[in-house]
Amino acid sequence: MNTWIALFRGINVGGANMLPMKQLVLLLEENACSDVRTYIQSGNALFRSRLADARGVERRIMAAVAKSCGFEPRVIALTLRELEKAAAGNPFPRAKEDPKSVHLFFLAAAPKKADLKGLEALKKGAEQFELKGKVFYLHTPDGFGKSKLAERSERLLGVPATARNWRTVTTLIEMAREY
Repeated sequence: MNTWIALFRGINVGGANMLPMKQLVLLLEENACSDVRTYIQSGNALFRSRLADARGVERRIMAAVAKSCGFEPRVIALTLRELEKAAAGNPFPRAKEDPKSVHLFFLAAAPKKADLKGLEALKKGAEQFELKGKVFYLHTPDGFGKSKLAERSERLLGVPATARNWRTVTTLIEMAREY
């Protein structure tokens, strides 16, 4: 059995694309997943499955949600090892002191033509970022919600992404290690 962490994008935000976590658990259990656990309402699920391919896991979950709920959220599926590697690569040690100021954007693929100059142009104050493969690290000490860099990064990276703050990343790692 494989342990998976599924990160959903765009569910339960602003009253749109509502998917209660109890419903998500049942949906995953009906689609070859066991020992399903969720973390906060924004769409983080951990589970075990015989499915061994991340893209297959993502497609299966997206199709199941579309069939059941009428919308298809983007899903990024990661192994525990991938999530641990992303956390270990965090270039911003301030994350431990202020976990809401550091976000990891998990990308559907490594960007081929990321607009790094455009990203640089959006930086304000002490904001910093670093792109490493399929993870975009963003430090926003003045607030993620206020950051134009955070708002526009996915478009400038040119690939689908979903972001999680440092606290969520480390909590998901702890939860996945319990399997």
